Amino acid sequence: MMYPGYYYDWTYILVLIGAVLSMAASARVNGTFSRYSRVRSHSGMTGAQAARRILDQNGLYNVKIEHIHGKLTDHYDPRSKVLRLSDDTYNASSVAAVGVAAHECGHAVQDNEGYEPLRIRAKMAPAANFGSRFGLPIFVMGLVFGANEVLMQIGIWVFLLAVLFQVVTLPVEFDASRRALDMLDGYGILTQQEAEGSRKVLKAAALTYVAAAAAAILNLLRLILIARKNDRD
Repeated sequence: MMYPGYYYDWTYILVLIGAVLSMAASARVNGTFSRYSRVRSHSGMTGAQAARRILDQNGLYNVKIEHIHGKLTDHYDPRSKVLRLSDDTYNASSVAAVGVAAHECGHAVQDNEGYEPLRIRAKMAPAANFGSRFGLPIFVMGLVFGANEVLMQIGIWVFLLAVLFQVVTLPVEFDASRRALDMLDGYGILTQQEAEGSRKVLKAAALTYVAAAAAAILNLLRLILIARKNDRD
């Protein structure tokens, strides 16, 4: 009897708010990236070339650069020491492409320096993936089986792992962007005006992580409210 109540209650507004925040952040980063993808950097360096210079300047000769397909699928893999750049970044010489490539280099530098938030995030990843996949199903099972308080609490705690991962991700991403802008300016890869364009791209990208963390927190709050309501009933 409690199961339908999970789907039809006012707390859905929290899920809606999280979804709207995520969609707005995604639209902004896509729009900003598209805008500055049309602005060619004065140096003419591609994202891959800029990344190679930044890595070499930091003594990271062992970090490889690979081309992967997709849009904004750029990432740094600390396990294999590989920086992967997407179609719109690898061969593009735009201000947006160079900024994104530099951001991923920022993660490589973090890894090399033993940046603690990055290390914590890496250690949390397996547990966070588990929490993201199974936290909500466990909670729903608790509702299905007669509002089983134990299962509901387990679901909340498991989902909390995914929320904490999103929160820890924020300083990692902000720091990588800060490093990227400092290196683009310090190594003369972009002019100050061009770097401002990259800053806007990276700021928009950072908002997607903020939105993801906010959405996760709102979902967690919803589970807590539903559990408390069932306790009172």
